[in-house]
Amino acid sequence: MMSELNLHHLRLFRAVARDGTLTGAARALNISQSAVSTQIKSLEAALGHDLFERRGRNLFLSEAGRIALDHADEIFRAAENLTSTLKRAEAKRRVLRIGALATLSRNFQISFLAPLIGRDDVEVVLRSGTQEVLLRGLEAQSLDIVLTNLIPARDAASPYLVHHVADQPVSLVGTPDRLSGGETDVARILASEPLVLPTPETSLRAGFDALLERLGIVPRIAAEADDMAMLRLLARADAGVAVIPPIVVQDELEAGRLKEYARLDDVREAFAAVTIGRKFPNPLIHEVLRAERHA
Repeated sequence: MMSELNLHHLRLFRAVARDGTLTGAARALNISQSAVSTQIKSLEAALGHDLFERRGRNLFLSEAGRIALDHADEIFRAAENLTSTLKRAEAKRRVLRIGALATLSRNFQISFLAPLIGRDDVEVVLRSGTQEVLLRGLEAQSLDIVLTNLIPARDAASPYLVHHVADQPVSLVGTPDRLSGGETDVARILASEPLVLPTPETSLRAGFDALLERLGIVPRIAAEADDMAMLRLLARADAGVAVIPPIVVQDELEAGRLKEYARLDDVREAFAAVTIGRKFPNPLIHEVLRAERHA
């Protein structure tokens, strides 16, 4: 009967599904193998389906087992979310867990965090990583929000909510002495100077390549990097003229170590904050997004 189903059954089932053996699951849970076997049989009886197929010494999920595991994961995520939400509500200090694409501009990240920095009632946890890892963290509820310039695809089945945060201009930037004559014509700079570019898979590069095609220019590429921090360092090292949002090098521009030669009017860098629909969303998400909209 389904009334016999409980979280204990599901926890044992998930442990066996992950390990693939009763012995390994029992060791991980610090209980006897016979107890695990008995509980799994009880769960199968309650659900009316075999959850595993035995092949040699290992257990593999049946079709019903795969469905049950998906539901078990969802149940435990909901339980963890409830616990963390209620703990946050009771705590004096609130926590916002932010994931940021490892290659994203640090200056943009600091700008986004500005409304929370210095507040005694808020703790910010910032993690960086690849887009795939960060979005998995978002779905697993270990992150509240993801900052990225790679907008995730959305369809009817997508769980992501994409909030447009900023649309930054992109410029040609280099050392003050590289173009000592004061050249500002975009086409002539692109045709004559070695370029430091974002790598082809970045969203910024797609817009830049379209500009080159319209101008009929074959670029002389000095370096490519997918990391904005590396593009900044290459520009400072005078490797060439960098195609980069000014926000990334704003400190160098203000100090005079780099110079903005010209603005690429047809190329923009879009920044987004990605969240996921939750019944109990972190209220700090609305605070930072509201601050960005009013900035």
